[in-house]
Amino acid sequence: MVVLNMQPPADRQVMKQATSILDIKDLTVSRSGKVVLSEVDLQISKGEFIGLVGPNGSGKSTLLLTILGVLKAQHGTIEVYGQKPMSRSILGKIGWVSQAAAVMPKSVRITVRELVQLGTLNSRNMFWLRRGAHREKVDSAMKMVGLEDLADHDISRLSGGQRQRAVIGRALASEAEFILLDEPLVGIDRESRNSLLMLLDKLCHEENKTILMVSHDLAAIRQTAHRMIYLEESIRFDGLTDEFPDLTSLAGLRGIEPVHGHKPPVQETIVFEAGDDESDFTEEDIWE
Repeated sequence: MVVLNMQPPADRQVMKQATSILDIKDLTVSRSGKVVLSEVDLQISKGEFIGLVGPNGSGKSTLLLTILGVLKAQHGTIEVYGQKPMSRSILGKIGWVSQAAAVMPKSVRITVRELVQLGTLNSRNMFWLRRGAHREKVDSAMKMVGLEDLADHDISRLSGGQRQRAVIGRALASEAEFILLDEPLVGIDRESRNSLLMLLDKLCHEENKTILMVSHDLAAIRQTAHRMIYLEESIRFDGLTDEFPDLTSLAGLRGIEPVHGHKPPVQETIVFEAGDDESDFTEEDIWE
């Protein structure tokens, strides 16, 4: 049994609040004429590991894309390291790992090293690279994700968990300090999932990276993240993981009333440990 217990001590939580890297105020975002995010206020400090949860269509991916600057806000402000999204001064500071990042056609022939190298490219060095510094960044990123021994292996030969590590390595090669992950646990087995969560925790604690991760695996999020945010158009909960609401309270947050005219019996609190069968219990089981 693998037990993931990654909560930081109280003094570490206080220390992290000193350096804010993301500041969102009264944010409203629409897509295809429909309001997806409304009146969102959010602050994230350096070194935090935050789990972002919510039902399908609640705006989780939209929030990440707005932080990146891919989507524009209709109202409110958003600052990353004190700058607007996509500002040149924060180029490379944000690493993005999308849902489909580790899914590649078998016809694509690329090694782990070549994939990680892509993270070092940007508009300023695309046609001119300092080979030494470039290689050091790639080697360092592969070491951080534990793939240095697989550097020359083809991506198609790796497991799902190893491919996720590789795309995270690509983000780290850009020397990103703030890493956004959208459903990184989908499609990987239990052992790979636990290994990936340990890696993210190590990046947070030892490399002082800041992580915002969207996931439907509620059990995994509760075992790893320092802080949890429940989003459904607006933020309904934002607090320490240990304080995250139980199932009955979550239903109340969503405005779901008992269909039989009475309140459900009080449920015993169950602590899921990653590695147990219960760790396959996902957020879908709650939201749907």
